[in-house]
Amino acid sequence: MLKFVMMLIFLMPLILNSWGWWVVQGILFMMAGLLMKNIVLGEGFSQIGFFLGMDSLSFGLILLSVLICALMIMASGSVYQKGVHENLFLGLVIFLLLMLVCTFSSLSYFSFYLFFESSLIPTLFLILGWGYQPERLQAGIYLMFYTLLASLPLLIGLLYLYSSYGSLYMGMQVDFIFMNIFLFMSLVLAFMIKLPMFLTHLWLPSAPVEAPVAGFMILAGVLLKLGGYGLLRVYFMLAKVGLMMNFFFLSISLVGGGLISVLCLRQSDLKALIAYSSVAHMGLVLGGIMTMNSWGLGSSYTMMLAHGLCSSGMFCLANISYERLGSRSLLINKGLMGFMPSMSLWWFLLITSNMAAPPSLNLVGEIGLLNSMVGWSWVNMLMLMMISFFSAAYSLYLYSSSQHGIMFSSVGMCSGGVAREYLVLMMHWLPLNLLVLSGEVWIIWL
Repeated sequence: MLKFVMMLIFLMPLILNSWGWWVVQGILFMMAGLLMKNIVLGEGFSQIGFFLGMDSLSFGLILLSVLICALMIMASGSVYQKGVHENLFLGLVIFLLLMLVCTFSSLSYFSFYLFFESSLIPTLFLILGWGYQPERLQAGIYLMFYTLLASLPLLIGLLYLYSSYGSLYMGMQVDFIFMNIFLFMSLVLAFMIKLPMFLTHLWLPSAPVEAPVAGFMILAGVLLKLGGYGLLRVYFMLAKVGLMMNFFFLSISLVGGGLISVLCLRQSDLKALIAYSSVAHMGLVLGGIMTMNSWGLGSSYTMMLAHGLCSSGMFCLANISYERLGSRSLLINKGLMGFMPSMSLWWFLLITSNMAAPPSLNLVGEIGLLNSMVGWSWVNMLMLMMISFFSAAYSLYLYSSSQHGIMFSSVGMCSGGVAREYLVLMMHWLPLNLLVLSGEVWIIWL
């Protein structure tokens, strides 16, 4: 793993050159290719170097991080063309990717905590520096305070673990089973806020909505997955307390997912609708983890990867419309089939993936999650039916509202996308639908 970390560190000087933008983008795609060559399918950690290593759970998320960051740079062409401090922007993206790679490949819980919190800083600067509306300041503060509120209990919980067992190495902790409800809350709460669980989700709609295209791609694509990854790492130690507490969190996540799905049908803001749909999907992921069976744990990981690609692609599409029309409102983003006919196909492909239509990876994850939660308790079937139905309903509402109807009167022309935008969308959609062919790989980490 050190070779990838050093690769990112040595990318930093390139940001000082005028041609560094395209070189960094190309090298990140090359890094994604090298990662695929080093695929990890066995048990335990491999690629170990210093305090970093990789197992089959972290491999998929590291690959997702590198791919999304490369696509972020490609999608942010307007930052480069308009010269809006593009060197600083590139430096922040590389630093953020470095923090994410170190987070997912940490072998120690303490280094995981350190990098987990450090990823907040470049994200905050991306929102504050390149966001669109003045509300980005409020969105940045929301994000910071929600995340930092639960990070101190997490640190105290990890220090308690260290004082009890003298080690925070991830491979050793699997055998430790605790019956301490305070330890459970301190270790789990920070990850639930990052996931985000319903009731702690209020930072999510505001942060991606106000962020630039790169900000919401990384937020929806990777940063939400930090919460799920953290829960999958610590939950083996908390299984006994989980038997008492899980029904509570599973109920909140399912009821919350249903309420948020209904709320999506009343949204008039394009990006807010996509952000709220992320909360509903992450509610399913949390429910799958809380069932603590192999279907739930494996499928929640599959769903995280699928959602990372799908949500990031949909935010890209929303930004493409925003750059042309200057508005996020569905009242103005109407009749896009007449305005940008070539983009309608991409809207259709990504929206159908978002509602878990075959052959997307979302379908594989959702089938497994439904299995695990109905197997845990058949009462969950009522809320799961509601979430599935409204997921299809708001996806169709988004497509029909944006693509059909009478075009806004001030838009009297036709606009085609540029090759860069089509390439970004294709790089989101292809992996999302081709990974289904080897669905077992994403459950093998158990």
